Amino acid sequence: MIIDTHSHIYHHRLAPDLPDVIARARAAGVFKVLMPAIDVPSISQALSLCDAYKGFHAMAAIHPTDTKDATDEDWAAVVDFCDDTRVVAVGETGLDYYWNCSFDAKQQQFFRCHVRLAIEKDLPVVLHLRDKPGRDEAHRDLVRILTEERSDAMRGVFHCFTGPSWVAKAAIDLGFHLGLGGVITFKNAGVDTLARSLPMSRIVLETDAPFMAPVPHRGKRNEPAYVRLVAEKLAAVKELPVEEVIRVTTANAEALFRV
Repeated sequence: MIIDTHSHIYHHRLAPDLPDVIARARAAGVFKVLMPAIDVPSISQALSLCDAYKGFHAMAAIHPTDTKDATDEDWAAVVDFCDDTRVVAVGETGLDYYWNCSFDAKQQQFFRCHVRLAIEKDLPVVLHLRDKPGRDEAHRDLVRILTEERSDAMRGVFHCFTGPSWVAKAAIDLGFHLGLGGVITFKNAGVDTLARSLPMSRIVLETDAPFMAPVPHRGKRNEPAYVRLVAEKLAAVKELPVEEVIRVTTANAEALFRV
């Protein structure tokens, strides 16, 4: 059994054939899917899928790029959703300086609130992290804020982890897991090389569907079934049987998210 720990399966790109998408996931051995939120409506969409499909679990948060227009009412809704037993994490939150740096301070404020909420509710926090090419301000700000907010109850995932190695070390030192997805299959991305040094005890698998599809589907719509391709690539990188990679990463996810 494989767990896709990060899939926007409620996304409109998956809607036209969602039952078939889910059937393909089941056939590939994916029986649990964790759905990160990007805004308040997406939380409700994810909860509806939790009711419709066994093994589906929701998260609650406001994506960093959506914090620009987020209101106090939006935040209050996120807080309330975290008391729902179908919500297993606060996410995805974090910092994204790639598109627009005009509201970095607001992103940081919301990120800090999300981290504190996760600690208060005893939930993992799922992190989105993106900088402009060749820059590392978001990486440094995120690690700094996590260090400032550090607590024994803090745990979670650096989603779509692509490096650099100093962030991997900081994440592990802070008690976080690293989410590996389709990028590990991309030629020249370097994630396969980085993954060799990552401890298996801190790795979980994800797709980020419908985005970031692994090879040989790169550039096309991603879906949860393709998480098996991530497992197969990680097995090759680690020189381990794919069954062992699936066993360990599934156990990591089950323990972290308590699913």
